[in-house]
Amino acid sequence: MLRTHTCGQLRKTDIGSEVTLCGWVESKRDHGGAVFIDLRDRYGLTQVVVGPPEANGEQIENAGKIPTESVILIKGKVAERLEGKTNEKLATGEIELRSDHVEILNTCATPPFTPGQNDLPGEDLRLKYRFLDLRRKEMQQSLILRSKIIKTMRDYFAKHDFIDVETPILGRSTPEGARDYLVPSRVHAGKFYALPQSPQLYKQILMVAGFDRYVQVAKCFRDEDLRADRQPEFTQLDLEMSFVDADDIMSLIDGLVAVTAKEVLGKDVKTPLPRMTYDEAMRRYGHDAPDLRFDMEIVDITAVAAKTEFRVFRGTADAGNFVRGMNVKESASKYSRRQIDDLTNYVKEFGAKGLAWFRVEDDGSLWSPISKNLDDAHLAEIKELMKGEPGDLLMFLADTWEVTCKGLYALRKRLGAELKLYGPDQLSCSWITEFPMFEKDEETGNWTAMHHPFTAPLAKDLPKLADDPSGCRAQAYDLVINGSEAGGGTIRIHDSKIQSQVFGLLGIDEATAEDRFGFLLNALRFGAPPHGGIALGVDRWVMLLAGLDNIREVIAFPKTQKAADLMTEAPGNVDAAQLTELYLRTVGIKPSTSE
Repeated sequence: MLRTHTCGQLRKTDIGSEVTLCGWVESKRDHGGAVFIDLRDRYGLTQVVVGPPEANGEQIENAGKIPTESVILIKGKVAERLEGKTNEKLATGEIELRSDHVEILNTCATPPFTPGQNDLPGEDLRLKYRFLDLRRKEMQQSLILRSKIIKTMRDYFAKHDFIDVETPILGRSTPEGARDYLVPSRVHAGKFYALPQSPQLYKQILMVAGFDRYVQVAKCFRDEDLRADRQPEFTQLDLEMSFVDADDIMSLIDGLVAVTAKEVLGKDVKTPLPRMTYDEAMRRYGHDAPDLRFDMEIVDITAVAAKTEFRVFRGTADAGNFVRGMNVKESASKYSRRQIDDLTNYVKEFGAKGLAWFRVEDDGSLWSPISKNLDDAHLAEIKELMKGEPGDLLMFLADTWEVTCKGLYALRKRLGAELKLYGPDQLSCSWITEFPMFEKDEETGNWTAMHHPFTAPLAKDLPKLADDPSGCRAQAYDLVINGSEAGGGTIRIHDSKIQSQVFGLLGIDEATAEDRFGFLLNALRFGAPPHGGIALGVDRWVMLLAGLDNIREVIAFPKTQKAADLMTEAPGNVDAAQLTELYLRTVGIKPSTSE
């Protein structure tokens, strides 16, 4: 080993010891006759002094010329810092290394930015020079947190008798809702592998094979439009169990959440985690991943609106639509008319036609520009339904169910952040259950699976597959952390006849089903046990537990929102010879040529 200690290891108990440190030059200060170097590695930072009597003049001069971010080796003696010079912010802040030997292992070219600078450059520059960005303390802490979370997950499932099985990366294209990444085969002309969107079918077959508890930290791929919390390649903790129901799986994950929060964050999470159905979540919060760190539930006042003479409210109710709103507690004085106009424009982005509002005055009355259109009795009913108190601000949307859900959910989310209704370290975990089995594709009008085609219906809803698909609910459950989906799972269909029936509802005819999923249907015919599982988004977990809002901050080498790797410049061109070998040609794009 070149080094005897790391840069975060030395303490007062090491004073007098001869040690060797290796690391990167964070910064240096020439104090005339002595050079102070802050030497950094992933473990911490140590102050190094290159000066008499340990070092000679030439060593001091050379130390002052070392570029920042260069890699150096330092030998010397550990000493106590001078009185008044301790740094309480550093674990090594009571000592310094007085060097008698400085060796440059590699110099650093002039960097486009330094990891220690306060004002970071744009994300594109950080991603292009990711090797520099990853030296930042914040990035290293995120990846260390990620490692701890994955280790905690692995240890937890090992204690519960799960078997870690690796499933293939090169598989068959079986679309699961997003586009596949396809890999052309050189030895099978004109045929393609697909990178897995999930190990779904393989893990179901493992259950048929008798491996009743499977787990894997799996790499998955989806060619879809990206957002701040999505990547084309991502990591999930994937598991499957036999002879279980939804309660068994949710209870198991309750334990994982509690253990992870305790071991990684030092927080206590009360279990069992709260549960609510999909219908309840949509009614109370307008979304299937509600943020329960704060209140502000949606209230339906359609029944009152139908009795008023206010044209917007009455017309909406008469058309069979809804008037729903929220009570923004103690906020009447916090939002001016101009700010409310801004909120009105905001909800219009989600399809709403406008935003109705009332302030609850000191005398308990409701006032707004539209209050004159409602009589006192109806205003009193609205106030009672909304539990309005002096100082509250009541906000409403009048529209379809879908628009009121989308608009009020977005408004609630924005207000929660603006009003700081939750703390940065707050952690709220819950389950959403009993999702609809199917939803209509807005463009085609055909049924699509809300989760995936292998999801089992609730036992009592099984007859609805034949006569009322819209009313059929699934044995599905999503884990929600701080208003973000952190995992989703279902009990699977283990009867081949029911699976074929579901395929039929989704417009997958018998021939297509056999072509795409014949191996699964065949396996189900050979004694498949009842089984179910869940996939937990590792990247999302780390992002949420780290209190971040960008998933790229917890992945070592992420892609941009255009699915590009700016550091390696992937995806890149391939030459014509490679395309020919794979029986491919580009259409409308000239392939690159070998030099």
